[in-house]
Amino acid sequence: MSKKIIATAAAPAAIGPYSQAVQAGSTVYLSGQIGLDPATMQMAEGIDAQVARVFDNLKAVAAAAGGSLADAVKVNIYVTDLANFAKVNDAMAQAFSQPYPARATVQVAALPRGALVEIDAVLVLG
Repeated sequence: MSKKIIATAAAPAAIGPYSQAVQAGSTVYLSGQIGLDPATMQMAEGIDAQVARVFDNLKAVAAAAGGSLADAVKVNIYVTDLANFAKVNDAMAQAFSQPYPARATVQVAALPRGALVEIDAVLVLG
């Protein structure tokens, strides 16, 4: 099985040695997205703006792979404060439709660039 690297200017460029996404067969692994604006590479301010930006970034990478968040089967959410869980949960309910993907949410000590939230996803196309 070969792998295909997915890249788009509609999401932030990688800030390390990784790809925005990798497709292997019909499965697409989206790297974690933080609240960076792809045009400026500046972090959105506050949890609400960061969560919205993260989902916009994930949508852009999913589209570049030929899919959408409707193709997501697994989502991992990392937050620096579980007090923001309800806000992230509300945003996820707006970004996804039923049947919802499987999900894990964990609190972490820190995220790149001082982000408050990071989300990655696994899509299955077709």
